[in-house]
Amino acid sequence: MTDKTLTRLGICEAIYRQIGLSRKDSLDIVQNILEKKANSLSNGNDIKLSSFGSFLIKRKKSRIGRNPKTKIEAVISERNVVIFRPSMQLKNKINID
Repeated sequence: MTDKTLTRLGICEAIYRQIGLSRKDSLDIVQNILEKKANSLSNGNDIKLSSFGSFLIKRKKSRIGRNPKTKIEAVISERNVVIFRPSMQLKNKINID
């Protein structure tokens, strides 16, 4: 893929070209994988992809924030956030290539 952004359709196209599955089957596979991963995260489970990294759910406490334009303080409510931690293999690949 020559585009700098990896997209869902780009992954499907790569599966189609390299494996030979139809574009529809490729899209169904990618959609299914992403849906299962998103559901897992929404259920509070972490996701680990070997030699790539981990997606973790962290709970952020409520805090006082400030609107940068108006300088008015407001409460930012407690929430879950997704954090990505790259594996050492990914870090090494990024720093070598």
